[in-house]
Amino acid sequence: MSARVILITGANGGIGLAVARAFLAENSRHSLWLGVRQHRAEAEALAREHPDCCRCIALDVTSPKAWAEAVTEILRAGARLEVLVNNAGAHQDMLLGTMPREAWDQTMSTNLDSVFHGCQAVLPSMINQRWGRIINIASLSALLAPAGQTNYAAAKAGVVALTQSLAKEVARIGITVNALCPGYIDTESLAHWSAEERKAAQARIPMRRFGKPAEIAAAVRFLACEEAAYITGSILKIDGGVY
Repeated sequence: MSARVILITGANGGIGLAVARAFLAENSRHSLWLGVRQHRAEAEALAREHPDCCRCIALDVTSPKAWAEAVTEILRAGARLEVLVNNAGAHQDMLLGTMPREAWDQTMSTNLDSVFHGCQAVLPSMINQRWGRIINIASLSALLAPAGQTNYAAAKAGVVALTQSLAKEVARIGITVNALCPGYIDTESLAHWSAEERKAAQARIPMRRFGKPAEIAAAVRFLACEEAAYITGSILKIDGGVY
């Protein structure tokens, strides 16, 4: 496995950190850039563990200017950017009838606009080198939308459609674009759940357990590799059989 230059957004959460660790385990010569805006402690700790190949970079994924600056910094340091993992995201769950406009706008910006800005920022260099891997982290909510998530489900459904459309646009120039739809993954997003809530959720999963961040990371790592060159526009559910 040849070394790659990889940018991971939302690299301060469970899935983002697991993705970074999976790439580091695969090849210690990978050059990882951890895109984080705030709550940087864990990402910075990982960068200190691997100072030769892992760096934090300030990135507000909702800002086109921040994306341009981050990509410029990465290209200046390594001359290539080969893998983008659009992992940043956030919930603001509530019923549509009482949802403030800000909750809709912020959720769309963080989960959907961020993917648009990220893809647009990295495409020029990927097109120029005629090679690239874009992996977008969507959600099972995009395919099986629950009540109380009209904003989040709509945003993640947009990520799925964006992925499929962009994959067709760049398929002939060596760039693949795929999306993952994780179900219940045991990360900080479930940390506030009570024992009863966790038990009820697990009862809806045929495997009767939550997924592990490392299981998402394994799929990301595969989609980024050379051997996945004929996979594009795919939407992979990782949900224990929920749907």
